[in-house]
Amino acid sequence: MTDTPPDIERLIQDVLADLGFDADAGEVARRVRKLNHGLPAEDEFAVICAWLGRTGLLHKLDQHQIPARSKSDFQVPDILAMFEAGGPLLIEVKVCNDRTLSFKPDYHARLMRYADQMGLPLLLAWKHYSLWTLVDIRHVTLARKNFNISHGEAMRQNLLGILAGDVAFKLAEGAGIHLDIAKEQLIETRPSDDGFEETWQMRVTGVHFTVGGGAVRTDLHPETTQLLATWDLESFEEHSPTHIRQSFTVGAEGIEFAHRALVCLLAWEKRADEPTNWRTLLRSPEITRSIAHFGAALERGLAEGVVHHILHQQPVVTPDFMC
Repeated sequence: MTDTPPDIERLIQDVLADLGFDADAGEVARRVRKLNHGLPAEDEFAVICAWLGRTGLLHKLDQHQIPARSKSDFQVPDILAMFEAGGPLLIEVKVCNDRTLSFKPDYHARLMRYADQMGLPLLLAWKHYSLWTLVDIRHVTLARKNFNISHGEAMRQNLLGILAGDVAFKLAEGAGIHLDIAKEQLIETRPSDDGFEETWQMRVTGVHFTVGGGAVRTDLHPETTQLLATWDLESFEEHSPTHIRQSFTVGAEGIEFAHRALVCLLAWEKRADEPTNWRTLLRSPEITRSIAHFGAALERGLAEGVVHHILHQQPVVTPDFMC
């Protein structure tokens, strides 16, 4: 492995416990790599909660149960968490791109039985495409055969904001970054279907930022400018005989969530071909390099005119453990 994890001894020990000490070295290496890759959904959710800033403690629960017969009665959830607004809580993590998340009755019963025995609330963290919700599992209700919850209901009852600190936000229309590029030397001219194409040697001569409405600001905080990396910006160019102005600006539509903004910031900070290693981020003292506290950056961006509004979602039903 190119990057040796600091807990390599634990990973090897776990693999050898499953395979035995006579296992093929190649198979051991493959299984260690797989363990180091981790369980992406659980790791991603854990990193998001840590980054949002209101998590006091979060750790995975070891799901190797003994005695073996206990598996017919209990299903150990994925995570134990404590937030500033409540806890300890149990969290089961699921990934499902269908509009309805479904549990078989026996699986649901084993989860509930474990939570009831521990005397702890049980929440469901659901990743639907790239959007996370966190709901009280008591909103998962029995349909004809299985226990179901729709994505719409999960959004209505979402606790990710009041527990972990997630928010929805909209950047101001017209905010953006603008590059002035000088045409220094014509390299090549070639015919095209629309006339001709030119290749120039060019140089960036100026960079400036605008806030809502397109007004130029020269005193924006560096973290405010980084908020633009979380948005799907519209691009356009203005040409003159000597220069090109390339602009990337916020349009009229759209809304984003803080937890999805984290994914954008991480993509901005790494190479394009480098996948996000959530397990590595779990051990990192600094999750992002560009914005230290996203909530504070949004509030500052609102004051500086780059953020248009910030929405703090409340669930339709506040769970009993938060009342």
